[in-house]
Amino acid sequence: MLRVLVVVSVVVVVDELRKKNMEQKTVTLNSGHKMPMVGLGVWRADPGVIHNVILEAIKIGYRHLDCAADYGNEKEVGAALADAFKQGLVKREEMFITTKLWNSDHGHVREACEDSLKNLQLDYLDLYLVHFPVATRHTGVGTTSSALGDDGVLDIDVTISNETTWHAMEDLVSAGLVKSIGISNFDIFLTRDCLAYSKIKPAVNQIETHPYFQRDSLVKFCFKHGISITAHTPLGGGASNVEWFGSTSALEDPVLKDIGKKYNKTAAQIALRWGIQRNTVVIPKSNKVERLKENFDVYDFQLSEDDMKTISSLDKKMRTNQPACFWKIDLFA
Repeated sequence: MLRVLVVVSVVVVVDELRKKNMEQKTVTLNSGHKMPMVGLGVWRADPGVIHNVILEAIKIGYRHLDCAADYGNEKEVGAALADAFKQGLVKREEMFITTKLWNSDHGHVREACEDSLKNLQLDYLDLYLVHFPVATRHTGVGTTSSALGDDGVLDIDVTISNETTWHAMEDLVSAGLVKSIGISNFDIFLTRDCLAYSKIKPAVNQIETHPYFQRDSLVKFCFKHGISITAHTPLGGGASNVEWFGSTSALEDPVLKDIGKKYNKTAAQIALRWGIQRNTVVIPKSNKVERLKENFDVYDFQLSEDDMKTISSLDKKMRTNQPACFWKIDLFA
């Protein structure tokens, strides 16, 4: 009898999770596939806790994970996903899994994708992105340390064009390894070029955007051409980016805090809701279960038009994630 009660209880919990997932908002990509508007980013997620974080996130209702070979934790993510599938917490087809091609693998796209699939223990990816619009010296598939020259500056490979890389990405769709392909950290000029030479248009451009770095022109350009936007660093990086890059956190902004009091929400929830109402996908990251719940609890309210305008006035054109700190060259210059 006890065993029957336990099984029934698990089934009820799983059904409730699936019901919650159905209530989530999604965007329909130009590939026809749907992408949940709130995902969990795993950059800087501690390998020692990421297994539990992902399981808890799935229990909360997350159905979208944003990964990258460069994050160095694809194997841990894969183990957590395999455990979630085994437990019956979620089915593979209910999850949207993104990962990214690293700079040093632009000349080895198929091999890099297959390596990520192996690490993630998946047969296909929902979305595969070109992490940065730059090829660097190849250091071996599966190795993602920055390829620096003797002078300590990023060793850029000028023999591989973004067009060559993109056509190799398109081949992954034909091979059934990925459902959708996209770009990341591309500006208007590079996005325009990709549209010109692509046979399969990029489904997504993943960029840094948040109340202090709104990038309206780039967002509008992408939307005009049917490219969805994923906002990485949607909270401005918080304390981590303050520590790593010396940036200023939007979460300390008194305007966001005041608006939060109006809706009984935190500044982080206001920033995420603002991103959703811009029709951008948001992928906040946290190792703490309470923060995971907080970041996901953004569907039960709507910012007024006046509040949206007020937040739009906060733009400081402030990039808070600056890889030049590691590469000694500003790719966004």
